[in-house]
Amino acid sequence: MCERSAPYTARIYAAGFDSSKNIFLGERAAKWRTSDGLMDGLTTNGVLVMHPAGEFVSEPAPGVWREISVENESNTLQDGSLIDLCGATLLWRTPAGLRHIPTLKQLESLRQELNAARPQCPVGFNTLAFPSLAQREIVDKKQPWVYVNCGHVHGYHNWGYRKERGPNSPGGTAPAGTGERECPMCRRVGPYVPLWLGCEGGLYLDAGPPTHAFCPCGHVCSEKTVVGWSQIPLPHGTHAFHAACPFCGTWLTGEQGHVKLIFQGPVD
Repeated sequence: MCERSAPYTARIYAAGFDSSKNIFLGERAAKWRTSDGLMDGLTTNGVLVMHPAGEFVSEPAPGVWREISVENESNTLQDGSLIDLCGATLLWRTPAGLRHIPTLKQLESLRQELNAARPQCPVGFNTLAFPSLAQREIVDKKQPWVYVNCGHVHGYHNWGYRKERGPNSPGGTAPAGTGERECPMCRRVGPYVPLWLGCEGGLYLDAGPPTHAFCPCGHVCSEKTVVGWSQIPLPHGTHAFHAACPFCGTWLTGEQGHVKLIFQGPVD
């Protein structure tokens, strides 16, 4: 519920009511009458809310996930408040917070700046280019790819699979079942994925240059954005929490959950 006058405070409630404003829950849901004669109860699945511990933009830090209908927690939404509805996690941004994020026009400008620098594959020496936002999720032949354990950016190639010993191959000539590759620049082994510029501005913490990528999905955004989201645990089931990429929901891996991109400039 949002107030119609400034400061337009928004509050979230977890409850079920019928047309006569009486509480309406499932037969097995716990219900009771309060001391003031009203009815209260537990929603079937509950609504989890996490308010940021600090300012979401200036100092992003996770708070504590709480069940909004039964715990003593503020139900006033703040910039960066997260709402979990049985596994679907929603992000609340305020107008003040949205003033710090890049618009679609700015994201397109950032993409063009990346391509104008003419990043090249350090092995094939072919020029790489991030696809337009309208063509996201469609891998292009000029698409930049990254080794997520080291950050070296390459063009696509189908070699470099890490070899492993097969049961009948003492020399170890079978490709690893995990699909991990060995970076030709530093020899580190890990996932090798295409890079995508994150295109949802509301998930950004600032309008900084897209210099980092989430691991292992390859979504690219600013350093502040990857650092902030890698510290936020999102609910998984009823007993587990995992940091995830805000653009695709993939669980983050590695020590930090993100990597700084290392581009090779044009050789000419």
